[in-house]
Amino acid sequence: MESKVIIEMVFSIVGGLGIFLYGMMSISEGMQAVAGERLRKLIHAVTNNRFVACGVGSLVTSIIQSSSITTIIVVGMVNAGIMTLTQAIGVIYGANIGTTVTAWILVIDIGKYGLPMLGVFAMIYLFAKRERIRYASMAIMGLGMVFFGLELMKNGFAPLKELPGFVSWFSRFSPDSFFGVLKCVLVGTAVTALIQSSSATIGITMGLAFNGVIDFPTAAALVLGQNVGTTITAFLASLGTATNARRAALAHTLFNVIGVFWITIFFFPYIKAVESFVSWNGGIDAATAVLENGITTYPHAMKSIALTHTFFNVLNTIVFLPFIQPLAKLLMILIPEKARISRPKLTTLDVRLFEAPALGIEQSKEELVRMGKTVNEMMDSLHQIIMGRGGKETEEFIFKQERELDVIQKEIVEFVGHMMTGIIPRDVAERARWQIRIADEFESISDYITNILKFHLKLRDEQQQITEEGRKAILDLHETTSEYIGTINEAVINSNTDMLIEAEGRGKFITSLMKKYRGEHIERVEQGKASPIKSLIFTDMLNSYRRIKDHGLNIAEILAGEK
Repeated sequence: MESKVIIEMVFSIVGGLGIFLYGMMSISEGMQAVAGERLRKLIHAVTNNRFVACGVGSLVTSIIQSSSITTIIVVGMVNAGIMTLTQAIGVIYGANIGTTVTAWILVIDIGKYGLPMLGVFAMIYLFAKRERIRYASMAIMGLGMVFFGLELMKNGFAPLKELPGFVSWFSRFSPDSFFGVLKCVLVGTAVTALIQSSSATIGITMGLAFNGVIDFPTAAALVLGQNVGTTITAFLASLGTATNARRAALAHTLFNVIGVFWITIFFFPYIKAVESFVSWNGGIDAATAVLENGITTYPHAMKSIALTHTFFNVLNTIVFLPFIQPLAKLLMILIPEKARISRPKLTTLDVRLFEAPALGIEQSKEELVRMGKTVNEMMDSLHQIIMGRGGKETEEFIFKQERELDVIQKEIVEFVGHMMTGIIPRDVAERARWQIRIADEFESISDYITNILKFHLKLRDEQQQITEEGRKAILDLHETTSEYIGTINEAVINSNTDMLIEAEGRGKFITSLMKKYRGEHIERVEQGKASPIKSLIFTDMLNSYRRIKDHGLNIAEILAGEK
């Protein structure tokens, strides 16, 4: 009989945990899809003001319901150079406060409505046409999963009270002494590090306390350990990142470890203070039992657990907030900057930003802007060579930039392509598609710039010279095309969707200019002023400028939604 009870209990707990975790993920993805643009603005609003950074961290985490995801995003943004170390520390502090919202959601006694919520909003998610409604439904559907999963876990834990073996095992983890508290903290740390979700372990702890399997002090000690265990996610996310990103992850670890250490020293008066507050606020003790349908439960313990979690993170933030700058200096000592022999990647794109597509797509746009700037620099360098002022270094610069743009394009395509495999809003998916195409166009422009340089070098190697008329024609076409590409780059920076008509007009002018100079060159060949080999090279150069213009026009069409 006991084995049957254990099997049913395990099925209920494991099933409930799986539904709970999937629900948390659905809430996070749904809220990011609905509020992605606002999240991006919030993150970019972070300044060096510690209070603003802390507030942003709290708000973002409250929205996406995961301090782990917030911390991973912060590590990614520091690694990408979007956020400074001091800004990241402030956001991480706030994330620890924001994550306490999850515990309060679990306190709400609507577990029996979890399954209906899941069913109704799953239907809306499947059949709604408007994207915003679909993703909002996905978030509420996730909330229903969380409540239903917690209800399954609470029901699964109920038989534990009737199994002497389990009761005896749990009695070993009683915070009746300082070492007993440390033992409970270590258990909470280990379980959270394994599951990598403090929300899930808090849900498990609440389920155990609700059924009276563990008392409130034991649950409180486990919750403190869960604050330490959740740092493993940021630590794993920081592996292989830049120095500042590893410092940000260590800041998260130090915040929680030191905080848990000092609160553990004052554990017993701290618990008494929480119990007194609960009793003063509601007139009910955390250990008060409730008999319903012949089953004894302890629902007030859940509120006490949520208060323990909230008070700890708020107090810890108050203690740490004045010391952001000293902590940043300490982190620089603990993790010193190391000189890199070579840079493995040419972009600052970070896979950690997959957790927040609205932020990731913004960062990949910055890399597109960088590609456009590089193309402009290549055009300027080529102009110097045409003018006879560029030397070997200028030539090598163009070849080097062309090779780097090949790699950058590949990294952008891999990053954006991987991001598109997740659940992302339609507008983010659309921007992702045009980013891939624009990266390809910029890379093609760099190829033609390099081709023009190769034609110049070929003329030089064969000791040939373009006539003065031909040189003036090339210079005029080059300057006109360079201005055109500069205008296209501005459109990419500003996401200008209304410049296609202008781009088409100016593009036709470049084509007519190219045909004009090609006709004049053919006349010079007929008059014997240019050799046949020079003729081939010269016309290839003219065609390359037209191809550069074509790729620039393609970018304008992509921005306008024509391609």
